Amino acid sequence: MLRAGKPAGEMTYGALDQRARAIAAGLEAELEIGDRAVLVYPYSAGIEFMAAFLGCLYAGIVAVPSHAPRNRYGLDDLLARLSSAGARALLTPASLQAKLKRQFAASAFEESETIRWIVPEQIPDSAATAWTPPLLTPETLAFLQYTSGSSGQPKGVKVTHGGLLHNQRALQQAFGHSAQTIGAGWLPLFHDMGLIGNALQVLYLGTFCVLMSPIDFMQQPVLWLQAISRYRATTSGGPNFAYDMLCRQVPENQLASLDLSSWEVAFSGAEPVRPETMAQFSAKFAPCGFRREAFYPCYGMAEAVLFITGGQKSQNPKIITVDPAALSQNRVEPSDSDQGRTLVSCGQTWLDGEIAIADPTTHHPLTPNHIGEIWYSSSGLGQGYWQQPELTEQTFHALLKRDSEKAGPFLRTGDLGFLHQEELFITGRLHDVMVFWGINHYPHHIEQTVQTCHPAFRQNGTAAFAAPLHGQERLIIVQEIERRDRNQLQAKGVIETVRRKVFQEHFVDVAALLLLKPGRLPRTPSGKIQRRTCQTHFAAGTLDPLDAWQAPPTQPSDPATLVRRYLNPLTYLKGYTATARHHLRHWLS
Repeated sequence: MLRAGKPAGEMTYGALDQRARAIAAGLEAELEIGDRAVLVYPYSAGIEFMAAFLGCLYAGIVAVPSHAPRNRYGLDDLLARLSSAGARALLTPASLQAKLKRQFAASAFEESETIRWIVPEQIPDSAATAWTPPLLTPETLAFLQYTSGSSGQPKGVKVTHGGLLHNQRALQQAFGHSAQTIGAGWLPLFHDMGLIGNALQVLYLGTFCVLMSPIDFMQQPVLWLQAISRYRATTSGGPNFAYDMLCRQVPENQLASLDLSSWEVAFSGAEPVRPETMAQFSAKFAPCGFRREAFYPCYGMAEAVLFITGGQKSQNPKIITVDPAALSQNRVEPSDSDQGRTLVSCGQTWLDGEIAIADPTTHHPLTPNHIGEIWYSSSGLGQGYWQQPELTEQTFHALLKRDSEKAGPFLRTGDLGFLHQEELFITGRLHDVMVFWGINHYPHHIEQTVQTCHPAFRQNGTAAFAAPLHGQERLIIVQEIERRDRNQLQAKGVIETVRRKVFQEHFVDVAALLLLKPGRLPRTPSGKIQRRTCQTHFAAGTLDPLDAWQAPPTQPSDPATLVRRYLNPLTYLKGYTATARHHLRHWLS
């Protein structure tokens, strides 16, 4: 385990097994097989967390990974997990126990008196001799992986031992892992990507892994690359925003000290993979030995345990450019225009996985190059949501309306995408799609445009969503500001640029712009922007912006007025923006 980039603890497989057995024996004395135990550990206690997590599995206790609350929202999330899971115990280090108990008391958490507080570090290694291995089968519940909440309230996905092992086999094959694989990661271990993709994968392989705190990475992004360089890591990754941070924040004078030639799989997932990011990162770190073909865009979610699709190792990801106007009509048409939308493939399924693209309303399958909801089938899926049978039936047991081939059951991912040459391309979230003037809009497309409007706008710090304003559903933009500019920039000074660019490229009007301090945009633990949470806070007036602008109720927002304002006839006839012209044609047809 690294802290601030320096070694701060290590554990061999033998010692980890000893600690897990001892903790399991302690749990067996307190709990019954099948009881749920919530694990609350600080980011810097990765080794201790893994010992406690494995101790739960060794004892047949259903682990519920969580994070130490850093604010009121984090505490609310923890209390919701405790209540939802019906947890009998809470495992936490002694350094956190007193603080958590005070927070629970202040919150008037009703179940707090029934929770058993267990400090695993106080269980001696000698207790391992009292461990009794439970009877486990592939169908036995291993842990509850709560969803990140980027698209709704967190839900506990039931992960079985068999599903976990199936996912590990898929990761090994897709990533091309071997006995020589070395992992390095900063992703939080209570999140599926960090726990399953980093820590448990190296345990499955029996190889070596270096862990570090996500807080350390956020404060000094270069520490991630230094860990890869120092320990010759072959596999490491994170969301797209992490690579963007490295492009912006690693100074040129630090490049000479980095050797990234060992990095074989730089996986990128959890949010849209941007071709611009891959190009910038590859160009900046090529002198350090980084190879562009190491980039590995992939796709997964907690409901699938983790992994769904990924490409072929050591091959450049497939990239296609499509017509944005056709995209807004849920069609995929290749384009060679400068105004085309560039999309990155997330690869193919592995083992027995199968992808279907379905009409989310009729449930009929769609042909390739048509956008629909991504449905996924595999023997390694989660077994549904804990104590939510109706939602489980809707999400995990969907049936395609077709007479031949496999009709189901499928997992409804809630994501939109299409298949092109048997590879999956993601276009957005089903419930994030906004409709203005009869045209579909994907939030991350608009967010990318907004980020180009001013150098003070923080990259990957934008949320675009629809919300009621003056009696209509309107487009709202929330934008983080770089720290150096937070006391200088005003919303009124940049709103005209934002409105013009968004209208020209997407044919939609911005009705409100809120500027936030850096780090204030609601995100999931893996870094995904929580647009629905932003929407809720906007409606409640609790986003606490540095500055904000809102269109007055008397300001015209009809397409004809906006065309005259932002696309003057001369410029429009010269083809100043082909995208807006295409959108206008679709709207008028």
